[in-house]
Amino acid sequence: MESPLLQSRGAVAADAPDQEIAAHYGEPMHEQRALEAGEAFVDRSNRGVIRVDGPDRLRWLHSLVSQHLEGLRPNEPTQALLLSPNGHIEHHMHLVDDGEAVWMHVEPGTAPELAGFLDRMRFMLRVEVHDLSGEYAVVTGPGEGVATFPDVAGAVTRIVPRAGLAPGDLRPAGIWAYEALRIAAHVPRFGLDTDHRTIPHEAGLIGTAVHLNKGCYRGQETVARVHNLGRPPRRLVMLHLDGSVDRLPAHGDPVEIPGGRAVGFVGSAARHHELGPVALALVKRNVPVDADLLAGGVAAAQEVVVSPDTGANAQIDLRRTAANRA
Repeated sequence: MESPLLQSRGAVAADAPDQEIAAHYGEPMHEQRALEAGEAFVDRSNRGVIRVDGPDRLRWLHSLVSQHLEGLRPNEPTQALLLSPNGHIEHHMHLVDDGEAVWMHVEPGTAPELAGFLDRMRFMLRVEVHDLSGEYAVVTGPGEGVATFPDVAGAVTRIVPRAGLAPGDLRPAGIWAYEALRIAAHVPRFGLDTDHRTIPHEAGLIGTAVHLNKGCYRGQETVARVHNLGRPPRRLVMLHLDGSVDRLPAHGDPVEIPGGRAVGFVGSAARHHELGPVALALVKRNVPVDADLLAGGVAAAQEVVVSPDTGANAQIDLRRTAANRA
């Protein structure tokens, strides 16, 4: 569903998967600074919106996803993953319970599949699943909504009726502005910075969207094994790209080490108003953290997001810290 804000003055449509919304409104760097200062909002109405009603909703969702949701307090936002039986990420949900229903927003185009899966898993429980993407929209910026979530750079993301997409007092900023701040905050985006093989440890989603001390859920065996033994196949990095090059690497471009050997792929890339061109990438775990890289042919220095030692060594560090305190 194309956003009405694409008809605003200066609006330029973004590339897939955000083609229904604006990349920018003519001044991408000014828009980015305004968003960071809380003086702009971003139309993210291409994202899906799902509501789950019914008295069993939290207990039921708790049994399906990676997050601990039983006892979730009203208006306490959190994140959760739906994993495959092998522990690969299938959906990334931002959700909040308002005391009567769970509201969640998900990546563009994924709501029908997720809602269909959830609906098939209801069995005899007192829950109802509604895909409300046609009635509600996601925006990032100050204001009210039926549900609110903290977001990158101190911004707030809200679910609002689609009628609330009309321009108000705040300046509109394009998705380029949001993406630059997201990348700089090391926040991966499902489907762009992940692929069909990505597991939560690789993307740095342990703690944010995965609770390590909860009951069984699909894919838990992989999460527990990597947490206890370590050695996830890949790790997320942020790339500081060569600013003298007049292009950004494209999604899916290879990340290579000197000699031309591919060690990963580029996820998302943007131009940050202070850091310059940046990107997120998934690279093999054993790539040295100080190795010079090429991202789609562009020279890049890596900033560690997920440590090569994530998993078992982190667990050892936690035990040592606990022992020292004792």
